[in-house]
Amino acid sequence: MASTSTSLGLLADFNVQNFVALLQKGGRGSELHCVSGPFGQTINLLLDPKAEFWLASYEALVLWTLPERAIPTFGKVLLCEEYDQEDLLKEVDAFAGMVERIPGTVRTVFIPSWTAPAAERGWGTLDLTVGVANALMRMNLQLAARLEKNRRVVLLDAQRWLTADGVGAYNPKLWYLSKTPFDVTVFQEAAGDLLAALDGIRGRSKKMVVLDLDDTLWGGVVGDVGWQNLRLGGHDPAGEAFVDFQKALKRLMRRGIILSIVSKNEEAVALEAIREHPEMILRIDDFAGWRINWQDKAQNLIELVSELNLGMDSVVFLDDSPFERARVREALPQVLVPDLPNDPMRYPSFLSRMKCFDNPSVSSEDRSRTRMYVADRARTESRKQIESLNEWLAMLGLGVAVEPLSAKNLERAAQLFNKTNQMNLSTRRLSVVELLTWAQAEGHTLWTFRVWDRFGDYGLCGIGSLVRDGTVGQIVDFLLSCRVMGRGVEDAMLAALLQRARESGCDTVWVDYAPTAKNLPCKKWLYNLTAVAIEGNRLTFSLNHATAFPAHIKMSLTEVNERICV
Repeated sequence: MASTSTSLGLLADFNVQNFVALLQKGGRGSELHCVSGPFGQTINLLLDPKAEFWLASYEALVLWTLPERAIPTFGKVLLCEEYDQEDLLKEVDAFAGMVERIPGTVRTVFIPSWTAPAAERGWGTLDLTVGVANALMRMNLQLAARLEKNRRVVLLDAQRWLTADGVGAYNPKLWYLSKTPFDVTVFQEAAGDLLAALDGIRGRSKKMVVLDLDDTLWGGVVGDVGWQNLRLGGHDPAGEAFVDFQKALKRLMRRGIILSIVSKNEEAVALEAIREHPEMILRIDDFAGWRINWQDKAQNLIELVSELNLGMDSVVFLDDSPFERARVREALPQVLVPDLPNDPMRYPSFLSRMKCFDNPSVSSEDRSRTRMYVADRARTESRKQIESLNEWLAMLGLGVAVEPLSAKNLERAAQLFNKTNQMNLSTRRLSVVELLTWAQAEGHTLWTFRVWDRFGDYGLCGIGSLVRDGTVGQIVDFLLSCRVMGRGVEDAMLAALLQRARESGCDTVWVDYAPTAKNLPCKKWLYNLTAVAIEGNRLTFSLNHATAFPAHIKMSLTEVNERICV
C-alpha cells in the first residue's frame, strides 16, 4: 500500500518532543508529519486564529493542556486555597469555547483529559470530597458535556496512560530539566491511543475477529472430551477466564466488530457445543460466519472473508496454536495475527488492551451489524434454493428509502465515506464536519439510501451527491456498502439521482470515475451501463428520457428534498 502523508498539529503546555518521536516511530507505514507549537503558548494560540501555527491544514490536532494552565482556578485547588466551584466550571466553558473556535482547516481535535501528577495527594483524605480529585472530575465531565455535540472533537482518557506507569508516570526530574512532565511509558500509551484513533478516522480500524475454538474460545478439545467437559465457567479459574474472554468479545460485537470462526473440528460437534453449553456467552447468532472443518485455516480464512465481502486488512485472527498463527501470517500478511498469551487467564486483559478496534463513533448500524450478517446467511440459503437470479431478487422484496442528511444519519454517512472502497466513485474521505459543510453548500444535494428486504434491515448503505450548475449536473459521490452490491440497489440509487437532476432543470449529468486499487467493482458497473457516453474516466448521461427504476425494488421517495436536518 502506498504511503499516505498525515499532517498532525500538537499544542501542549509542555515539551512534547518525546511524544512526537514515538508518534513518528509508530506511524505504521504512513508518513506522519508533526508540527509542534511552542509549549506554554497554548492559550495564546487558541485566542489568535491568525497565528502562523494555523496557516497549515491539519488532519488532526492534539491539544494537551495542564489543568492549572488551562483553568486558572484549578491553580488555587492545587495550592489548597479557597475557590469557587462555579468559577472553575465557567473557566472550563470558556476553554471549550476556545476549542470550538479552532480554525476549520483542522479536521479532528484530540483533547487528552486533565490529570494530576500520579503521586499528587492533593487535599489528603479530603481530596475526593473538595480537593484536586474532586475538581478534576468535575472539570473533565463539564468539558465532555460542553463539547459533546462538537463532532470534530475526540476526548482521550489520559488517566489511563498515567495508570499504566504507576507512581513513576510523573517524572519531576524530567520536568525540571526539560519541562517534560511524563515518563516515556505515558507517552508510549498516549501515542498508541492516538495512532489507533487516527486509524479509526481513516477507516483503517479492524472490523472482524476470526476465532479458533479449542483452547481459544473454551478450554479443551471438544472432539475428545465432549462439550459437557469443556473448561468453561464453573468453579475453575481457567473456565472463568474463558467466560470473561467471551464477554470481552461480546462487548466488541456490540461496538460493531464482527465475530466469526475458523476451526479444525467436526462442524456438528462444535456447533452443538456452542448451542448447548450452559456457560457459553457467545451463541450461534453472535457469529457472522464460520468455517469448521479439517482444511487449511489460511484457505478457510480467504473463503470466509470473501463470503462476508471484507478485506484481509480488516481481520484479526486469534488462535492458541503457534503453528496456525505462523501459517496465517505467512500466507496472509495483511491479516493481524497477535500472539495470544500462553496462559488463557490472561486472554481477557490481552484483548481489552488491543487498540486496533477503535472508532471515532458507533452508529446504530454498527450495533446491529452481526444481526445483519445473520440475516445474510438466511439470504444465502434462500439463494441456493432458487436457480434464477431474477426470481431470487424478486423474492427478496427489496426496498430502498431515500433520505436527506440529518442528525440521525450524519455519523453513519461519514463512516461510509471513510470506509467504503469497492463501490465508491470518487473515494473522497470527509470528516463529519466537512461532510455537513459540503452538503449545506448552495446547489449541492446529498442523499442517503437505506435498504431492507424480507429477511431484515441492511441499514443505511448508500450515499449519492449531486452538484447542479444551470442545466448540467455532476454526480460527485456515489458509494454503496459491499453487503448490497449486485442486487440492483446501485441502479435504484442512480435512477433517483438522475430523476432529481431532471426535476431541477438539468438535461445532462456527468460523473468522473477516480480509479483506485480497490474500486474496480464501481468501474465495472459504471462501464456496463447503457445510454451513457464514455470518454476516458468521464461518463455522461442524457436526461431526454424518463428514468426507469428497477422493477424488483420498492422505492420510498416521498417528501425527499434537499433540507439538511442537522
